[in-house]
Amino acid sequence: MLSTERNILATRSGPGTPCGNLMRRYWQPAALLDELEGERRVRPVRLLGENLVAFKDDQGRYGLMQRHCPHRGADLAFGRCEDGGLRCTFHGWLFAADGQCLETPAEPEDSTLHTRVKARAYSVQARGGILWAYLGDGEPPALPALDCFQAPDTHTFAFKGLWDCNWLQALEVGIDPAHASFLHRFFEDEDSTASYGRQFRDAALDSDIPMTRLMREYARPSIGVEATDYGLRITSTRKLGPIHSEPERTHVRVTNQVFPHAICIPLSQEMTITQWHVPVDDESCTWYTIFTSFGGAVDKARMRADRLKVYELPDYRSKKNRDNDYGFDAHDQATRTYTGMGEDINVHDQWAVEGQGRIHDRSREHLGTTDRAIGAYRRLLFKAIEQVEKGEAPLMCEAGGAMRITGPMTVDGICTSAAADDYAADADARRRAASPWKVLR
Repeated sequence: MLSTERNILATRSGPGTPCGNLMRRYWQPAALLDELEGERRVRPVRLLGENLVAFKDDQGRYGLMQRHCPHRGADLAFGRCEDGGLRCTFHGWLFAADGQCLETPAEPEDSTLHTRVKARAYSVQARGGILWAYLGDGEPPALPALDCFQAPDTHTFAFKGLWDCNWLQALEVGIDPAHASFLHRFFEDEDSTASYGRQFRDAALDSDIPMTRLMREYARPSIGVEATDYGLRITSTRKLGPIHSEPERTHVRVTNQVFPHAICIPLSQEMTITQWHVPVDDESCTWYTIFTSFGGAVDKARMRADRLKVYELPDYRSKKNRDNDYGFDAHDQATRTYTGMGEDINVHDQWAVEGQGRIHDRSREHLGTTDRAIGAYRRLLFKAIEQVEKGEAPLMCEAGGAMRITGPMTVDGICTSAAADDYAADADARRRAASPWKVLR
């Protein structure tokens, strides 16, 4: 458990807070690029407690700046993307992507007022279908060379969802290997070919055993946590015993925590998920996910259509939420899923973390041995907060730190127990060698 004071330190991320100062040392997902296409290329953004607006101007340049016009506070989320910037519809003031005012058209023709006005704006870059923003001071660090950033656009798909809870509890569900055997338990297995782009619905690598069966029948994993130069590597193993006349086998699952608030985990034999849990403010967060295929090109239209069955635009809120009991159905709970909330595991996770309260009170917890990664991450987080408070560089922000990061390795497969120690590295190497695009490692 954490003291109340430590819990506050870890969960408050607004401007000027210790954790907020840490978060501002890293690139943050601010919007999906899809949101800035079409007729309306401007969207309101709330990020790390700040009200901002993201846009794409008529020359294809992206920007992120304060939401309210520096003139008299009008809402720039209703601005016009034209003439090389974002124009306020109150008095026509025009702002470039760097925040500089370019025009004040209602002022006299010889006015130089615009040269003295600048909106608060942040550095942005487009990668992996997401608009990334750096809200900190000084020169931004490099983005790490994660697989999701190295893969071609044809092999990635980005999506997001909004949760009504603090970012930390959203992250912590992603580094908890034990919960999958319960929260995501399915009572029936299905043909994996009909479950494209859905987690725990494929067969485990190097086997024909459905992941649903593995999670259901082997609910006591052994969990190891290893510190890395990007965060944590989490390895969970499940002893399966001998099958028929074969030697004893072990299920090996390797997932990762990528500091400060991302996870990288296997989705299926062919795909991985990299997911960030980004503070909107202290009581809500947005998860951004990039699906990366090491095999064939991603069917973006199919994946988007599947997710829009559950998530509503423009806010990307789940149609299943606390207002309708997350779609709970007693018959479904008795016959199909452990939660009774349908097949979308993001809904399961949303229920679990929103049910803890908007800011979980960790002073009342009783952690077990399967919470090893939770404890390791909290220690990592507090160390990084302390480093920033001392003026030191936290993880991946040291000179060249992020540029050294590649991968990371994710595995979900079955091997003989005798080969378990080397299996993950071997399986990862095989997948990379077979990938049609160049994979850094």
